[in-house]
Order: sequence, then structure tokens, then C-alpha cells
Amino acid sequence: MNASIILAHPSQDSFNHAIAQTVLECLQKENFIIYFHDLYKEGFDPVLKSEEIPKYSIQSKIVENYCSELVLSDFIFIIHPNWWGQPPAILKGWIDKVLRPGIAYEFQEGDNGEGVPIGLLKAKYGIVFNTSNTPESREMSIFGDPLNKLWKDCIFNFCGVSNFHRKMFGIVVTSTPKQREDWLEEVKETVNNIIIDK
Repeated sequence: MNASIILAHPSQDSFNHAIAQTVLECLQKENFIIYFHDLYKEGFDPVLKSEEIPKYSIQSKIVENYCSELVLSDFIFIIHPNWWGQPPAILKGWIDKVLRPGIAYEFQEGDNGEGVPIGLLKAKYGIVFNTSNTPESREMSIFGDPLNKLWKDCIFNFCGVSNFHRKMFGIVVTSTPKQREDWLEEVKETVNNIIIDK
């Protein structure tokens, strides 16, 4: 089994990094082939240039590598903080550049892009772990949890990944070591349950 882990947080000491490390260790124990990417550490360029947009355009080796790994992945793990109800810009750029037509989705012949896409990713599950400093009640009542809509419907379902799980951990800024320890246990249980189930 193959799994992609995409991490987007600039601080190596962040709880996002602790989540990613926990996911990595769970998958290693099950002998997964793992494609792990810390976008900030790798210095990923999120800027999509006009010449990169067409379906058959030439992509950088880095983007080609991401695309080939994603096509092979049975599980896709995305880990990032909630910034303004969105992923960090570096991750949005990864989405723009890597979830390409012909890789992640396609349109029927004769469809110029105005119709319903056909998802191409074979992944059995898309899993998103987020962190936040907004209370859950405020997130739901005021903002309506835009990240769930984005990842579940606009990205994973669009690309053919119908099984989806997302968990937001917070409030991180005031959390205690015990809370963070418990949250990492929850990450571990979630990952193990999903990969065993599938």
C-alpha cells in the first residue's frame, strides 16, 4: 500500500509536525510505501505560471514527482493549520499545480471544462488533520467550517476520492501537554482504524 503525507506548516516545532510524525510512524509500522513532503522545508514554489496551466504543458520535475506519487497513493494525508478558513498559501499552490487534469480529474470527451468532472485518483481515503485557535462553536456558527467543504467536496470528491475524514484540533495556542498528547493518540487511533478498515 502507498500513502502520501503532505504537511504545510512553517514551524518545525508546530503541533502540525507532531501530527505528521505520528501519521508517518503509524504507516511505517504497517510497511507502507510512504511519500512524505514537508512543503515549507522543501521550499515548494506555490506560484502557478500561465504556461503551466494547459493539460499537456511541461511541468517541473518536482511537480511531476508529486503527480506520480499521488496517482499511486491509496491514502492521502493532508496536515495544515486553519489560516483565515483556508490552507496556507503554499498548500493552495500545491493543489493548483499538482491536482491537474489528466492526473486528478478529467472531463468527458467533447467537454471543454464546463461539465461534471470525472475523478481519476485511486486513493481509498482522503484524511485531513487541521489545527486551529478558533473555538469550535465559533468556527461552526460564524464561519460554517469552510475547510470541510473545501477538502471534502471541492477537492477530494471532485478528484474521485469519496471516503473522507477530517479532524480539527484546537485550541492549540492554549493547549496543555496532556491535551496534545491525547490529540496525538486520537490521530494514531484514526489512522490505524482507517488503514485497517480499507
